[in-house]
Amino acid sequence: MSSKTAVVVLSDPSTGTEEALGRVFNALATAWESAQGGEALVLFQGTGTRWPAVLADPAHPAHELYAAVKEQVATVASGGCAAVFGATGGVDAEGIKQISQNRAPGTSGVASVAELVRSGYHVLTF
Repeated sequence: MSSKTAVVVLSDPSTGTEEALGRVFNALATAWESAQGGEALVLFQGTGTRWPAVLADPAHPAHELYAAVKEQVATVASGGCAAVFGATGGVDAEGIKQISQNRAPGTSGVASVAELVRSGYHVLTF
């Protein structure tokens, strides 16, 4: 049985910090590595839904890694989070599927981390 890894990106690119860049860079590197011998998924959640629009820029230092990950790894975004944090356009422009299984009160539905766990994923957050 192969391993299943879900990498959840929560960091906010709008801070412009090395911390945020380090988190997304390591998240993408972990997803890429996990896909080499198993199944991997990248979930952009919370303010992390802003990353796809930023990473789409070929001049961004993590663009090449992002492009490689998108070719090999299922990439999704929390629909409710994208809406709340103004990231729907960037997520859509990158062709990233929005998921909203968790109908938490007061939301239009956000991605379900509990569903990932039930589906056998090891969940890592960045």
